[in-house]
Amino acid sequence: MRAFFGPLDPEGRVPLHQQTRVAAFLISAHGALARHFAFALPLKLKSAWQTELNAQFYREAEIVSLLLRATSWIPDLALSYLAASWETTWLPKPIEGIDDPPLALAGDLAARAHAIHAGIRPAALLPVEADTHDPFVTALRRIEFESGRLLQAQILLLKSPDLTPFREAVSATLEQRHAEIRKLWAEALEGVGVSVREGNNDKS
Repeated sequence: MRAFFGPLDPEGRVPLHQQTRVAAFLISAHGALARHFAFALPLKLKSAWQTELNAQFYREAEIVSLLLRATSWIPDLALSYLAASWETTWLPKPIEGIDDPPLALAGDLAARAHAIHAGIRPAALLPVEADTHDPFVTALRRIEFESGRLLQAQILLLKSPDLTPFREAVSATLEQRHAEIRKLWAEALEGVGVSVREGNNDKS
């Protein structure tokens, strides 16, 4: 099990089966966020966190569009059952104890988005010899850059005055979402020979 993508081809490109698996996972995760951001938006924006949801919807859609075009796809038979487990994990789970349904959903969505943007770092898996001009390599680095910016917005919502009275419930949801994302991400990568689990990486 390797700690990075590879072995790279002679042109420094990530193997196609690894591109396909990683892109499929990221499209599933960010596509679900885009859908749920859209559904969480009211017809008229009434608060600052709702305005931020609108902006994040477009950024998530851009990530999906970028991956669709930058990835060199090949058939991956495992995706038929992997995608089902991914999509189940993305389902909304309103934070218990919050009486305002839109806020309870928005809080869970922010927690899930935080876990995805903080816990999934695909560019960190690129070897130093990866071709910097390859579209897939460029896309992963762009996504990681965007994730850093989006993460700040999610932190603002999770620490907003609206959610302050529910701090313990929000923290529990955030912890649960992070654990779910770490598990799915690790399993997806292990299926194509890459390990992100601590203490289980062979960098040779």
